[in-house]
Amino acid sequence: MICLVLTIFANIFQTGWTGVNERTFIAIKPDGVHRRLVGEIIRRFEQKGFRLVGLKLVQASERLLKEHYLDLRNKPFFNGLIQYMSSGPVVAMVWQGLDVVKTARKMLGETNPADSLPGTIRGDYCVEVGRNVIHGSDSVENAQREISLWFHQQELTCWEDSSEHWIYE
Repeated sequence: MICLVLTIFANIFQTGWTGVNERTFIAIKPDGVHRRLVGEIIRRFEQKGFRLVGLKLVQASERLLKEHYLDLRNKPFFNGLIQYMSSGPVVAMVWQGLDVVKTARKMLGETNPADSLPGTIRGDYCVEVGRNVIHGSDSVENAQREISLWFHQQELTCWEDSSEHWIYE
């Protein structure tokens, strides 16, 4: 019931999720799916203590990808990015937890894998920026926008995590 009320509040006032209810959008890109990194990436987020509230395997349409990457439309690599992202399945996920947007970005590493530290997803599994395995929202506002592009509200699940009292004070 609390999740439903918070969802309605977030939708009406466009405030997004805050505190332990903050949400972010994470997508494992086609190279990550083909390289069979899905389980490892999910494991890292679960072990961190974040709650998975949405998950699906999709073949993203060109329309969806152009909307998702709208801010990059004038970049010279835009068409190649759309082609790459539509070249295979994408695992779209929504994760929830305290400061999940900021923390997830740290877990992913830098966009350019050469700048990513060992221990980050891109630092451990990527070589080139054009095949950097994973996408993560860069702000709470963008997370809200991206989640609404990739998921219908009824696809997101609110559930009580029995380990939450071991993660948060």
